[in-house]
Amino acid sequence: MKIAFFDSGIGGLSVLHHAMKLLPDEEFVFFADEDNVPYGTKPREMVMNFVDDVFRFLLTLDVKAIVVACNTATSVAVREMRRRYDLPIIGMEPAIKRAIDLYGDRRVLVTATPITINGEKIHSLIDRLGKRDIVDLLALPRLVDFAERQDFTSNAVTDYLREQFRPYCFEEYSSLVLGCTHFNYFKDTMRELLPDNVKFVDGNEGTLRELMRRLNLLPSNVTKNQKSKVEYYFSKRKVTSVEELHSINIYLDRLDKMFSI
Repeated sequence: MKIAFFDSGIGGLSVLHHAMKLLPDEEFVFFADEDNVPYGTKPREMVMNFVDDVFRFLLTLDVKAIVVACNTATSVAVREMRRRYDLPIIGMEPAIKRAIDLYGDRRVLVTATPITINGEKIHSLIDRLGKRDIVDLLALPRLVDFAERQDFTSNAVTDYLREQFRPYCFEEYSSLVLGCTHFNYFKDTMRELLPDNVKFVDGNEGTLRELMRRLNLLPSNVTKNQKSKVEYYFSKRKVTSVEELHSINIYLDRLDKMFSI
């Protein structure tokens, strides 16, 4: 079964990476809209048009489901895409409920892009949970740019995060929610800046559970050398060059390192 994973950029590889571990027998398409990244700082109508254009292209590849591995695109467009297209569409949202379920009523810091932080979807979720008094929101737009440049541990990244984290007394927090798939690349850098009591929570596992439920899939046993079949696209251009495939492998190798943090 061919399953598409779509993100504004390279962040959605973190969701695909997890899927490749759980479902190595499936066929995957990964689409990064590199011509238009980042989505999180652009107007909502523009993002809606980008997402619809990507969906139209993915359907020409005969995919059986689309995972919108992008919190921003989910926030802006998934509801409308489900209205327009008749196939399973699985979106992502910041894993606020999971953080609260895991760690109780200590404070939670949710990091995401500006469009997600300011969107109705995330605020409605917090209101439904009745936890507005313990949930704080922080936009980290520059992390998307850093990730797209494969800059994960430089002084510039560390200085940016240190400055953004400065207002928070993290001894009061249970968790930091990674509400943008690009942020998964920075777990080690963040770990150096955060006390041990702050745990990372992301929406990847829940998104894949929903994908497997919708498609009646079960996790497979993975052999050490087994590799999933994946086609990569950068804004409708199939990735075939050695240089671009090497770059993707650098991201996947880093995700291997981040997986257990």
